Amino acid sequence: MAANVPKYQQLKEYVIEYIIKENLNAHDPVFTENELVNKFNVSRHTVRKALDELENEGWIYRKQGAGTFCADRSAVKSVDSNNIAVITTYINDYIFPRIIRGIDQVLSKEGYTILLYNTNNRIEREIDILENVLTKNIRGIIIEPTKSALPHINLNYFQEFKRKGIPYIFINSYYDELKPSYVIQDDEAGGFIATEHLIELGHRNIVGIFKSDDNQGLNRYKGYIKALRKHGVRIKEDNIIWYTTEEMKTKPPQMAARIFKEEDEKPTAIVCYNDQIAMWVIEALRNSGLSIPDDVSIVGFDDSDYAVLSDVKLTSVIHPKEEMGREAARILFKLIDMGNKAFEEPINICIKPELKVRTSTKKIDLKEVKTWAN
Repeated sequence: MAANVPKYQQLKEYVIEYIIKENLNAHDPVFTENELVNKFNVSRHTVRKALDELENEGWIYRKQGAGTFCADRSAVKSVDSNNIAVITTYINDYIFPRIIRGIDQVLSKEGYTILLYNTNNRIEREIDILENVLTKNIRGIIIEPTKSALPHINLNYFQEFKRKGIPYIFINSYYDELKPSYVIQDDEAGGFIATEHLIELGHRNIVGIFKSDDNQGLNRYKGYIKALRKHGVRIKEDNIIWYTTEEMKTKPPQMAARIFKEEDEKPTAIVCYNDQIAMWVIEALRNSGLSIPDDVSIVGFDDSDYAVLSDVKLTSVIHPKEEMGREAARILFKLIDMGNKAFEEPINICIKPELKVRTSTKKIDLKEVKTWAN
């Protein structure tokens, strides 16, 4: 058992995790007192304290002489509360403070309090947070999914929120299996306008850098491909760089520098998954002796502080940030008012992207470069 956490609390968390992961139904048997005493080598008093609290919270019920059973959680509703759980991948950097600010602008005005969590874009941490939130008295959840492009093992937790009548809404992306309410940006359209902007400036040999473990990366890639096809530009597989969350600080800049060093027919532009990646790539290219935008034009995503604070002013697809946060909070209020219909009639908002053009992109003369046009 983990240090610094009371043993009875650890027992509670273990039983809750077991109920959720095994997707137990009402009246299914759960661990007996003796089983928990033997399994964890704790006192009967500790076990009874954990089971008493689980019973009071509506997770289990006990029958004298028969055992411990899973309660009907659908009958247990969250009592009136002014707490809203907000779960994002990160908190303190990039675009997330502004998203959270937009959420808070709406929630605080209505007297609600944010319980703020971050997953660091790790699936295991998201599971721990969801388990923790299930033990809180909350009215609703606003969540950014973790690695949304991957098959997920945590969908049962959202079924548990449904059973408890706690509505949730996703931002930035969502788990498609749930068919949930969400507020997202049209990332495919964003990838399209970013790439088309470069094509209209005369670029034909365009590198694309995309994140492979979230749906935003996959959809931005689709937009990139769609723009190339529309304008009859040959799709060059070697120009596409994929990376995961764990690789984001190393692979994109290293691979970009390698492409510009090794390719005989040098690319003239790059579409980056986001502004953060764009800044790391710009640094790597400058270290290789290249100039932005004279040698390479670069487009980012999210129109973050990175886009304007650097000496290279980055052309970037605008992320709605505060608008997305405010819209998610407003929709969550609607879902709360809808009761059980919130899970049957999801509300979906897809925001149309726009491009903010700055000085990181430059028009080139097609006569001076070899193109990849068909």
